[in-house]
Amino acid sequence: MASLLAQVRTRWPVATPVAALLVLGAGSFGHDHWAALVVLAVALIGGIVAAVHHAEVVAHKVGEPFGSLILAVAVTVIEVGLIVMLMTSGGAGSSTYARDTVFAAVMITLNGIVGLALLAGALKHNLVSFNAAGTGSAVATVITLAGVCLVLPSFTTSGAGREYSPSQLGFAAVASLGLYGAFVFTQTIRHRDFFLPVASDERGRATGLLDLDQDGHPDPPEARQAWLSLGLLVASLVAVVGLAKLVSPTIEDVVRDLDLPYGVVGVVIALLILAPESIAAVRNAARNRVQLSLNLAYGSAMASIGLTIPTVAVAMIWLTGPLELGLEPTQMVLFLLTVVITAFTILQGRAYALQGVVHLTLLAAFLFFSVQP
Repeated sequence: MASLLAQVRTRWPVATPVAALLVLGAGSFGHDHWAALVVLAVALIGGIVAAVHHAEVVAHKVGEPFGSLILAVAVTVIEVGLIVMLMTSGGAGSSTYARDTVFAAVMITLNGIVGLALLAGALKHNLVSFNAAGTGSAVATVITLAGVCLVLPSFTTSGAGREYSPSQLGFAAVASLGLYGAFVFTQTIRHRDFFLPVASDERGRATGLLDLDQDGHPDPPEARQAWLSLGLLVASLVAVVGLAKLVSPTIEDVVRDLDLPYGVVGVVIALLILAPESIAAVRNAARNRVQLSLNLAYGSAMASIGLTIPTVAVAMIWLTGPLELGLEPTQMVLFLLTVVITAFTILQGRAYALQGVVHLTLLAAFLFFSVQP
C-alpha cells in the first residue's frame, strides 16, 4: 500500500495536466450531458491543483521571494483567462465579470488567505511575526491599484455609469503595469530581504531573518525537474483556461436558476482559483513562515489587479459592450473596512489569533452580502 501511494504521489503531477488536456480536446466536441460536465469540472479542478503544484516546484528552485511571485502570477494567469473567456460569452453579467472577479480575489486574499494564515500560525505558535516594512509596502501597492482601477470609476464623469472612458481605461492599465513592475523590482532586487521570513523571540518581536537553509525541508529540485514542471505548468494553464470556457455556461445557468446576483459567478471563480493557494499559505504559516503566506496573499491581490485590468483593457479592443469596473456602495464599504483592519494588522509586524478571526469575519460578510446584497 505504501508503495502504491508513493507511486501516485510521483505520477499524478505529470498525469493530471495530460489528462486535463485530453478532456479538453474531447469536451470540445460536445459536453451537454451531466456526466460530461462532471468530468470537465473534475479535470478543471485537477488542472488548477496541478498548476499550483508545478508553480511551487519552480518556486522552490528559484527561492524566495521569487517563489511567492511565481505562484501568484501563475494563479493570476488562470484568473485572467477565466475572466476573458466569460466576457466573450456575452452573457447578461459580462460587463461586470472583470470587476466582480477581481474584487472577489482581493477580498479573498486580503481577508481569507491572510485570516487563515494568521489564525493557523498563531494557534500553533501563539504569536506570528513578519516584516512590517515589506508587508506594508505590498499593502500600500494593493490599495493604490484597487483605488485607481476599482474605486475611481464610480466617481469619474467621462464614462457612462461606473465605466472608464477609453483614455481613462488606458491610463489605468499603464499605471497598473507600472506600479506592479515597480513593486516586483523592489521585492526581488532592491529590497529583497524585506520579504523573507523573520525569526522572532517569545513575544513575537522580530530578531532577524529566518535561516531557510536549515529548516528541515527537502533541497530544491534539480534543474531537469524544474524545467519539466515549468512545461507542465504551461500545459496546466492552457487546460484550465480551455476547460473554464466549456464549464462557464453551466456556472452561469446555476446562478441564474438559483436567482442569485450575477456577481456570485465572480465569487465562485475566485474561490475556485484561490483554494490551492490558500492551502499553501496555511502550510507556510504552520511552519512559522507567515511572511511567505502574506507574500502570497498580497502578491496575488496585486497581480489580480495589476495584470488583469491591463489584459482586459487590451481585450476591449475586440470585445463589444460596456466594461463596468467601479465598485458598488456595499463593495466600497467592505473594501474600506478591509483597508482599515489590514493597516492595524501589519502595523506592529506581529499578530495573534484574534486578528485572523477579524479578517475571516470580514470575508464571511463579503460572501454573505454577495449572495444577499
